Amino acid sequence: MIDGEPPSGTPSRNATPADATDGRRDVLSDRDDRWVYESIVGSIPGVEFSRTQAMAIQLALFGIGVIVLGAATDRWAAVPTGLAAVAVVSAGSVLMLTLGRRIRELAVPRQYTHALFGSQIEIVLGVFSYVGLITYLFVAEPREAGQPLLESLLGPEPSLVAVYFTLLVLWDVCYRIGTGWWASVVGLWRSVQFGDRFDRPTRRALIEVDLVTIGFAAVQLLLVPFLSGQRLLQLLVAGHVLAVTVVSGLSVLVLWRG
Repeated sequence: MIDGEPPSGTPSRNATPADATDGRRDVLSDRDDRWVYESIVGSIPGVEFSRTQAMAIQLALFGIGVIVLGAATDRWAAVPTGLAAVAVVSAGSVLMLTLGRRIRELAVPRQYTHALFGSQIEIVLGVFSYVGLITYLFVAEPREAGQPLLESLLGPEPSLVAVYFTLLVLWDVCYRIGTGWWASVVGLWRSVQFGDRFDRPTRRALIEVDLVTIGFAAVQLLLVPFLSGQRLLQLLVAGHVLAVTVVSGLSVLVLWRG
């Protein structure tokens, strides 16, 4: 801070009320233009992590948790599946941060960034996905013939810690599924609504954003080989990836033709 200059965000003696209001609006806008995941990582009091550090911590904690629980419960056969889920979550986090950073660097309409980040619809979609998965795992699947997925992974009498940790990882997976849905839908709306306003470099950059969105969804395919015998879950994961690919692909087509 330069001597004699007021701290950032604090109006000077000569500042007008309008200046102070604009400053507060800028701060709020900056906070709004974040995924909820980014806001959580950046709001821990007294702690600051770079993106790389946050991802490394997440990967290490979840990965160690999978291995420790596998050793403690003697369920080593479930460790590869758990590590695959952790890899999907961590890769998804990296791609989420990449999407957010790239979009914030572009001169795009405020309506787009507010719909994408500020509405927080991705949480609602993630909750829908998570509730559906939990209903299937605990109600629908046990009524079917064959060994349920959770029993095959955690055993017939799993510990409370193992169930809690598993559900936590599953929520992270579902949250990223919801985020992928929302990013693709809002991206298509952006391209249709505002595509003719963008110059060529911006269109190219937004096409890259849409391709990253497709990659964000495609990461989920890492789970398919570990869902052997779970035909419905395999179809749902593949359907999710296909849906995001189609919607974001249409967005790419609109931008390319524009």
